Amino acid sequence: MNFSYWETKTWFSDIDFCIIGSGITGLNCALDLKKRFPKARILVLERGLLPNGASTKNAGFACFGSISEILDDLKTHSEEEVVELVKKRVKGLKLLRQNLGDPKIGYKEYGGYELFTKEDEALYEDCVSEMPRINLMLKPVFGEKVFSKEKDVFGFRNIQKKLIYNQFEGQLNTGKMMEALLYKVQSAGIKILNNINVEEFSEAGNSVKIKTDRLELSAKKLLVATNGFASKLGIEEVKPARAQVLITKPIKDLEIKGTFHLDKGFYYFRNIDDRILLGGGRNLDFKAEETTEIAQTKLIQDRLEELLKTTILPETRFEIDHSWSGIMGVGNQKKPIVKQLSENIYCGVRLGGMGVAIGSLVGKELSSLIK
Repeated sequence: MNFSYWETKTWFSDIDFCIIGSGITGLNCALDLKKRFPKARILVLERGLLPNGASTKNAGFACFGSISEILDDLKTHSEEEVVELVKKRVKGLKLLRQNLGDPKIGYKEYGGYELFTKEDEALYEDCVSEMPRINLMLKPVFGEKVFSKEKDVFGFRNIQKKLIYNQFEGQLNTGKMMEALLYKVQSAGIKILNNINVEEFSEAGNSVKIKTDRLELSAKKLLVATNGFASKLGIEEVKPARAQVLITKPIKDLEIKGTFHLDKGFYYFRNIDDRILLGGGRNLDFKAEETTEIAQTKLIQDRLEELLKTTILPETRFEIDHSWSGIMGVGNQKKPIVKQLSENIYCGVRLGGMGVAIGSLVGKELSSLIK
């Protein structure tokens, strides 16, 4: 590209740290690096017009896992590993709130609920019977019991009469959160370039050569924070997982308030601005949703609308206002990958659909790899 001397010197020269991805992880990594190395020149590269994975497209759940998700995790992780995962999520949410402040991210702690369909009676009974054990397991993290049974006061249909309530779960405004985070990063003197897709990178002596679709540049250190798109950059432990979401138009006298989980967390919904936001359904076709294509499918969108009609808003007229999708990074394990890949290249990826909860912490951990 035809860059001037001024552009080259200001944006593309003497880069100490180049970060791929301007989502929650990448921006928190940049902030922590700037705090630790105040004179460092830091450049963040972002493939989209806005953060293009899940950071600006998620449902805004400030959560750490429903009881059925935790029980499911215990099938493939030890109790110590699951407690550590929950600790990380709680610590990450605390860090996010401290960094930006609750008003700026629209944080509300209405609590969270898990719903169980009538067909899921066995799962419901299992969760109820395991509740004392899980509460005891998590008591060192929260200091009191997390889960309890509550009546359904929201008028849901085709579900078990009791819901499982989580008093510590909250919600936030994803747009406000990312706006506040971007402002803080830019105010710290960190440069962000959008619409630049990194195609490959390689070690070059004491630096890293970075080839993009627009230009080539070098940096002393490269930090990969692309999460859902990590496999495109050769990090094979991470698979993309598309999450589809829709939102209704405003509903008069909407009484649903809180965050809600259904079908082991594969569906999730909440209130926002007198609307219902509903997402999920990748379990209908895992293979098709293992993609980095940002699009919606009729199969999942139809199922989301059906859930609204039959379960969530059975007595209420509603219209769909908008739908979208985001790309998460998942894998065989829930633990994020934060490691050094080579002498000057590092990564913080595989957030497992918990980016809001752990993104701030993973970003800080990624920064800490630089000594």
